[in-house]
Amino acid sequence: MDSDFGIPRELSPLQQLRSQYQPELPPCLQEHLADLKFPDSFIAIVRLQGTTVRVEFGDGTTVAEASDSHIIARAFTHTLGQPLAHFLREAAKVSDAHIITQLPSIRVGIVFCGRQAPGGHNVIWGLYEALKVHNAKSTLLGFLGGSEGLFAQKTLEITDDILQTYKNQGGYDLLGRTKDQIRTTEQVNAALKACTDLKLDGLVIIGGVTSNTDAAHLAEFFAEAKCSTKVVGVPVTTNGDLKNQFVEANVGFDTICKVKLNFNPLVNSQLISNACTDALSAEKDVESYYYFIRLMGRKHSHVALECTLQSHPNMVILGEEVAASKLTIFDISKQICDAVQARAGQDKNHGVILIPEGIIESIPEVYALLKEIHGLLREGVAADKISTQLSPWSSALFEFLPPFIKKQLLLHPESDDSAQLSQIETEKLLAYLVETEMNKRLKEGTYKGKKFNAICHFFGYQARGSLPSKFDCDYAYAMMTVKNWSQNASSTSTSIGRPAIHPAMVDLTGKAYELLRQNADKFLMEDLYRNPGPLQYDGPGADAKAVSLCVEDQDYMGRIKKLQEYLDQVRTIVKPGCSQDVLKAALSVMASVTDVLTTISSSSNGGQQFA
Repeated sequence: MDSDFGIPRELSPLQQLRSQYQPELPPCLQEHLADLKFPDSFIAIVRLQGTTVRVEFGDGTTVAEASDSHIIARAFTHTLGQPLAHFLREAAKVSDAHIITQLPSIRVGIVFCGRQAPGGHNVIWGLYEALKVHNAKSTLLGFLGGSEGLFAQKTLEITDDILQTYKNQGGYDLLGRTKDQIRTTEQVNAALKACTDLKLDGLVIIGGVTSNTDAAHLAEFFAEAKCSTKVVGVPVTTNGDLKNQFVEANVGFDTICKVKLNFNPLVNSQLISNACTDALSAEKDVESYYYFIRLMGRKHSHVALECTLQSHPNMVILGEEVAASKLTIFDISKQICDAVQARAGQDKNHGVILIPEGIIESIPEVYALLKEIHGLLREGVAADKISTQLSPWSSALFEFLPPFIKKQLLLHPESDDSAQLSQIETEKLLAYLVETEMNKRLKEGTYKGKKFNAICHFFGYQARGSLPSKFDCDYAYAMMTVKNWSQNASSTSTSIGRPAIHPAMVDLTGKAYELLRQNADKFLMEDLYRNPGPLQYDGPGADAKAVSLCVEDQDYMGRIKKLQEYLDQVRTIVKPGCSQDVLKAALSVMASVTDVLTTISSSSNGGQQFA
């Protein structure tokens, strides 16, 4: 094994305390499952150490959009249509139960892919203990150094001793990671060889959207090659953009939002809630002070939305809003200027504005400029020559921008052709435009407030190594999601022409966004700043969940359970001996319901949408 990986950590007193925390499992997973190789539509009962875990297999997976079905069907001929597995409480009523008494030992590999996120180590810990509950002879191998370690078959056998100083801890340093992808023919063949040579029954890939796309294609490749290794993807990402009706949250998102709400000693600066308090405290200064805070989250604005709902800054500009309304950069700066002027009219010369890092790609004219720049870079045009080869419209915009932004826009794009969002200081660009306009208004006499000053921060990736929150510790340890085939794939292809999992955008018709809109005017004008306190592991804030998770009606399986309870009541009421009136009413209602559901199911391509 590499000497840099798996070595015992020296833990601080807080880390030692956290390492002793035993994550809580949901009632349906009080013990762990054995091998799930069952036919489509029956319930399996696994008896382990006197407890019972029930799994009900439902309809097969389909695609989210019917128009994509032929593309996805061609790409996933072996794995599309696998049945959905529903974990049931011990008290759940089951029929046609299959009881497993023999639990053979298995060998599983696990690899960190993508950027680190709090909770990743708990996925390893939870999987290790689950395997040992199945059979003490089972083996968990960690691949060292991410996907490169997978290809090179560099492994570390996970043991109790190795896990001791990594339980409930941040980072990915138990196994490490590299620039991770499992995509090319050479790479997938190397992964196949590793799993075959090591005789793995399963391969668990921990990562975000890109990593789970790779996992989906790898599962299909293995099935085509008749490789017995099953591929499982676990959604661990700080961006909060890998979600659907089955995956309500990503491991790491809860921690990231809570850390960003408060003081973080790693960056020695004030985070959102403290910035709000500081802005309010500066009210008697001779100048106005506005914090422009850019938040991580890649292309979408889930982190910015959640932090707004938690801390109540005066303003947030979501990339999804900008794209939907086709706002220009001047529209955005005018919105901010108008807000500053309105607040000055109430003698409020301070404020906090949140900006998601991905907003720069949501601004139409800037996005068009970036596409031209990236195209020229791919053609080999030198960065200092690009400005002379832009279209007239893009050239005019480029020349208008301040020098520091020009330099950042000329950076080479990421592998998915997106801009290097963490390197583009959008908060400083907007602050520059707003300050210029406010000085103009002050000179013209239309703005009568104090001289405008902006304080800019980027609360980026420092929190990725944070100790995970209680929620993320529990969620990661339970491993409550499996993604081993395509989800929410669309006809849009990646650079190598294959279906991909697409990041979930902030739903502008969803309840979390609706809650924001209901309170936006009050947040803007009334200074309702809220400080949830630091990341807490005990006490009143320890069990707090993300606001966006709580308000969204995404309890898909909970509603399925409620429906099943209604059906059980019908069976209880309508049985031999019931009155003719009861039977007649039941037949009439059920016939109508069946007709409606059949029509709706047919129009949505049938089955459950695994997206």
